[in-house]
Amino acid sequence: MPVLVLLLLVAVFVITVLSKAVQIVPQARNGIVERFGKYNGTLSAGLNLVVPFIDKVRYIVDMREQVVSFAPQGMITEDNLSVEIDTVIYFQVTDAVTATYEIENYISAAEQLTMTTLRNIVGGMDLEAALTSRDSINTALRSVLDEATSKWGLKVNRVEIKQIDPPPSIKDSMEKQMRADRDKRAAILNAEGDRQAAILTAEGQKQSAILRAEGDRESAILRAQAERESAILKAQGEGQAIKTVFQAIHDGRVDQSLLSYQYLQMLPKIAEGDANKVWVIPSEVGKALEGLGSTMNQISGVPQQVDGPKERVDMGPSEPQVPDAGSSPSDDVVAEAIAEAQRAANPGKPDDEA
Repeated sequence: MPVLVLLLLVAVFVITVLSKAVQIVPQARNGIVERFGKYNGTLSAGLNLVVPFIDKVRYIVDMREQVVSFAPQGMITEDNLSVEIDTVIYFQVTDAVTATYEIENYISAAEQLTMTTLRNIVGGMDLEAALTSRDSINTALRSVLDEATSKWGLKVNRVEIKQIDPPPSIKDSMEKQMRADRDKRAAILNAEGDRQAAILTAEGQKQSAILRAEGDRESAILRAQAERESAILKAQGEGQAIKTVFQAIHDGRVDQSLLSYQYLQMLPKIAEGDANKVWVIPSEVGKALEGLGSTMNQISGVPQQVDGPKERVDMGPSEPQVPDAGSSPSDDVVAEAIAEAQRAANPGKPDDEA
């Protein structure tokens, strides 16, 4: 039984010694080993052996790049305006021993150094420059922090300003100014749009008037050409008709008897006018008809007697179809013409009294 207890104690001692001697360091981290309270060495990532009960892993330092965001801090600009600025820095531990023994808390030290440097930079700018110069502020901060933290075993890669918060009154004034600028730009754009619209409208009306005038001119030219051609064709047609009638008259060799007959045919038409109230027919109509050709004063160029037309017109059969008629067709026509003339001269009287 005592032997079993002894073996159990030996096993516990061995396990304790191994656990103290074997140290596992995670990836991207370094272990700081102290011997009797003094720095003895640095353990890299992986499995490491130390002297149990003598060596002790005091710190595990993260060697990865770290991101630390700092709370907003009050700053005063050159024009005596208070603003709140919050920042974020990206840094990396390059020397685990220096970061462990040269400074107590490098994160807090980086924060305080960032705030003091930022107050110095922003204090030399007015509010507008501070709001529009973030890149220059970031560059200046990174340069100062990198130089100051190099002795702490740190490397500052980037410094970013997340937000610059002016006072509420300044915000309200800035919003009013921005609103006024937007209204001004909108008014200018509206005015330019109206001007462009007026110019385009005037140009359109001008082009429309020009096209309308050109259309009217071309229409007038075409209408004048059409009227001229119509007048020419009408004159040519009238001339051709006169030539045809004149030629027909000369070919027919008209005499005074035909003219007398035509005059008798025109008497009823002359009597149809409203202005012709009185017509006098001689009592000896027969003699008047016989001498009609001579009383009209012979027309120059119209012979009294002709031998006959050069071109005979087919007037139908020379003998009447009805042999028992008492008069010839020419006598009937002459009698009908005389009767029409008498009726025209005496419209209110019967045919016997006329």
